[in-house]
Amino acid sequence: MIKHHKFTLKNGLRVIFHQDKTTPMAVVNTLYDVGARDENPELTGLAHLFEHLMFSGSAHVEDFDKALQKVGGQSNAFTSNDITNYYINLPKNQIETALWVESDRMTQLALTDKNLETQRQVVIEEFKQRYLNQPYGDTWLELRPVAFEKHPYNWATIGKNLEHIERVTMVDALHFYRSYYHPNNAILSIAGDFEIDEIEHLVKTWYDDLPAGPKLSRNLIQEPKQSEYRKKEIFRDVPATAFYFTFKMDGRMSAHYPTIDLISDILGRGKSSLLYQRYFDEKQWVSEISAFILGSIDPGLLVISGKLHDPSLMHSFEADFWAFMEDICDNGIEQKDLEKVRNKFLTSKMFEELSLQSRAMNLAYFELLGDADFINTEVKHYQVITAEQVNAELKKMLQKSQCSSLIIQPESHDQK
Repeated sequence: MIKHHKFTLKNGLRVIFHQDKTTPMAVVNTLYDVGARDENPELTGLAHLFEHLMFSGSAHVEDFDKALQKVGGQSNAFTSNDITNYYINLPKNQIETALWVESDRMTQLALTDKNLETQRQVVIEEFKQRYLNQPYGDTWLELRPVAFEKHPYNWATIGKNLEHIERVTMVDALHFYRSYYHPNNAILSIAGDFEIDEIEHLVKTWYDDLPAGPKLSRNLIQEPKQSEYRKKEIFRDVPATAFYFTFKMDGRMSAHYPTIDLISDILGRGKSSLLYQRYFDEKQWVSEISAFILGSIDPGLLVISGKLHDPSLMHSFEADFWAFMEDICDNGIEQKDLEKVRNKFLTSKMFEELSLQSRAMNLAYFELLGDADFINTEVKHYQVITAEQVNAELKKMLQKSQCSSLIIQPESHDQK
């Protein structure tokens, strides 16, 4: 049981405190309810660009990292299609430094022409190195538009293309910052050896006077139900044929989500999974194969991906793959397969909760989803899943008409 205390400031900032008396460290985690899905389709990549800009300094903190390093702290951040999350680890007796720097950049970020241009160039270089100039780097740039025709999951967090990042203006940046970076669009999660009264006093000292921002009104275009198979094949300078089969699935808070999560493990997590046994052990067609879910807040994807030993196997693999999917749906899975992946899930959750940082992050994330206490009740939803429920979900989800695929072939194969 992860105990926590919640309170909300007058400006709308939601605060969650988790006491841990066993550690000399503290975690300050700030989650902003903004991700790539909130961007203008004609100007994407801003959420990720702001992750970089938030380390450029603020009104009273010239160098964010240096200020933390002086007190033995470190920080990092990540952007997804749903959220942007910033976290700081530091000695507990230096927690005010973390609250100082985080509160300062929440509403007083140093948005200058120089900082914008510097971080723009950093992101452009990242785009080139990670997405354009390495094998399989553009997978999600190519795959997302196939899987999502309408919903803003259509693009990756880096943005649709370089041109969007290149033409971000200061007006664009200021509008994005003022729209999403303010107390009432954030959740502050603190974990460490403190007393509740102490945390409430410190948070109010550093955040209470920050002005609230505009209320977020999210009205995203919903993805229509898919009714036919979509496939895209591209040729790249890659060493092996890669395949990605994506199936539509329910969103993060759906009652079906835990079942689908376990299904992905049954299909492709580890050497005992169904896909690994068939295509790696038995047929020896692949060098790797796995299945996973994106974990999206809105309806997302279950992904089956891997690489073939030989490009000429693609036709045989695809035919066998669909026959195997049909066989799994018809015959279902056994209780022992379910118990095996359920036990792995429960073990991984137990180890995850050992990390103070993970606890702080998860408390903030579950609060965004509706209630921080879901951190304690989530496992119950997994414990009651039956083989019958898994088999019913398999038949509903693993339909070819709900699948979108991407095949990446070596350029040399294109010449044959």
